[in-house]
Amino acid sequence: MQKIIFTILLFAFFSCTKERPVTVSMKDDVVFLASDDMQGRETGTEGERKAASYIKNRFSTIGLTPMGNDDTYFQTFSFAPKNDPHGEVRFRESGNDTLITGTNVIGYWNNNSDNTIVIGAHYDHLGLGGEGSLHRDGEVIHNGADDNASGVAIMLHLAQELQEDIYKGNNYLFIGFSGEEMGLLGSNYFTKNATIDLSSVNYMINMDMVGRLNEERTLAVHGVGTSPLWSQTVFAANTDFKLAEHESGVGPSDHTSFYLNDIPVLHLFTGQHEDYHKPGDDSEKLNYEGMESIKKYIKDIIAELDDNGKIKFTKTKDESSAVPSFKVGLGVVPDYLFSGKGMRIDGVSEGKAAQNAGLQKGDIVIKMGDSTVVDMMSYMRVLSTFDGGDKTTVIIDRDGEKIEKDIEFVKD
Repeated sequence: MQKIIFTILLFAFFSCTKERPVTVSMKDDVVFLASDDMQGRETGTEGERKAASYIKNRFSTIGLTPMGNDDTYFQTFSFAPKNDPHGEVRFRESGNDTLITGTNVIGYWNNNSDNTIVIGAHYDHLGLGGEGSLHRDGEVIHNGADDNASGVAIMLHLAQELQEDIYKGNNYLFIGFSGEEMGLLGSNYFTKNATIDLSSVNYMINMDMVGRLNEERTLAVHGVGTSPLWSQTVFAANTDFKLAEHESGVGPSDHTSFYLNDIPVLHLFTGQHEDYHKPGDDSEKLNYEGMESIKKYIKDIIAELDDNGKIKFTKTKDESSAVPSFKVGLGVVPDYLFSGKGMRIDGVSEGKAAQNAGLQKGDIVIKMGDSTVVDMMSYMRVLSTFDGGDKTTVIIDRDGEKIEKDIEFVKD
């Protein structure tokens, strides 16, 4: 069935005319972008170029003006692959066979305003696995439905609907970024080589992994400290979510590139899951009703600020700089949407300390050794005090019952 849908969409977008418009749902967008035919959309591959062409044709059908290079929707950037995984990628001129070339896809809606809102989502993913994958059993396609076909789908439907709304206080620039998985490369390149006047950007909204809204309808909103208006606005616009607000404008997604250029940002995120950076991140697992709700929420945020002019930027504490270094790991995926006391476990890695001790998804770590764990940061501070081979006790809250477990750490 997925192959049939892919073929229909491929025909629609590469063969249709304006006399025969095609209605595309967010699910259709995700199914196309997260199909096996895209081969995981790794930057610089044929799959990435197919995905870029799809987004370009969607922009064209919607009626956005090309705002890439040379009157096209594409902004390409080339870089040398890293020999050192901890090294910094540097952009290079094209023409060298050893370079990788990525492509940002950029479309513009002009309301003749002095200010422009950037709405972005990265469309690249991990291809067949590689350095960023959590899959350990050889090469296999990583379709990246949640990460981040979900964000692209919402962006595409916002591009359509914001033209039809009455909110004309800003222009809109829509960007499908590539190179995010390799280090925010596409957004970094754009801010250094912007195709509009970067000083005219009012704020940037980033969607990355917004496809798995949970039953509690918890939505993480990062960057609320980057403008004095954000806290009030995200609250006033919300009628549907349990919000987990984070102040920092720095994080592992493309909004960071704009924050570092003194632009207010928001990053929306529905949380990690057991399929994160694994082959199981497929289109049938997404919450499409939840994505519709997130799209509406973004429109409501834009509506709240439509007549405010250019909003003020404020710097935030770089939360990532306060993260301690670790010699060991517990072997769990934290639940970044959890707002209660302690650190709730969202996944357990095989063969690591947590699994060996019998910890489970949903357990809330409330104490490690002699230290109380009240939130994510306190959990990380405590964890940083242990070395490989150390033993301690962990107290967890499991469905209201306090349970003590013995932990032995192994080196990460």
